[in-house]
Amino acid sequence: MKTTLSALALVAALSLTAAAANTKPPKSQHAAGSAGQATPFTNSPSPAPPSLCHPCLFYGGDINTSDLNAAGMSDENTLLIVGGSSTYAAVNIPVTSSVFGILFNVQADAAFDPQTASYDIRTGVSEGNGGTSIASGSGAAVVQATGRNFLGLNEYTVAISWSTPVVLTPGEYWFNATPECLNTLDGSCSVFRQFVSNSQITNNLNGSWQPIHEMFLNSSFFGFTWANWCDSALGFNAKQCAGMSFALRGGQTP
Repeated sequence: MKTTLSALALVAALSLTAAAANTKPPKSQHAAGSAGQATPFTNSPSPAPPSLCHPCLFYGGDINTSDLNAAGMSDENTLLIVGGSSTYAAVNIPVTSSVFGILFNVQADAAFDPQTASYDIRTGVSEGNGGTSIASGSGAAVVQATGRNFLGLNEYTVAISWSTPVVLTPGEYWFNATPECLNTLDGSCSVFRQFVSNSQITNNLNGSWQPIHEMFLNSSFFGFTWANWCDSALGFNAKQCAGMSFALRGGQTP
């Protein structure tokens, strides 16, 4: 049964004891936000995407850690706590573009070991339906601290790139990058938790390309198959599940 869980329950879940007994759905990570209507995102007059996003096609914006509606969603592949849990966010690409990298801003409570990640680009995602994967893979990741801290967890930009650009014609696409901690010799991989940051659109680049309320959780560990993060059972209000802090490396195709 899906349950709504508080931020305090999340903090408890970060301990190994709670994790060992964890058979419940994912615990939403958020401050005590106020309910309200989310509005479509607009472009920032002064975009400042992460330095790893170069050249940068799109950036959803920074998390505002002082905002009561700041939140994080499960996105992790670790040894013990969560064996596979990915959050996807959408972008409406208005012009034909080439993409060769995905960056997710994540909060994490341990090292990334090995420093690798998987990625996936999909079309046609909807509630309960994963649509079609048009590009996926895994490889080395570059990790860079953002300097932000949310609910006691440091935030990092995790970037994964590939050599042959994926050409995307105008349309809606869903993107994911899932960092890993799978080194059996590293004890931190047994207690590792990480959450992708939601976006408050500060410093965004082409932020209006991100449609609100189009983020999905696909997690065999938690028993959710392409669940929209705005499902009330997952514990978020309309502002907390509005958009994601992530970026796309690439550019418009001439």
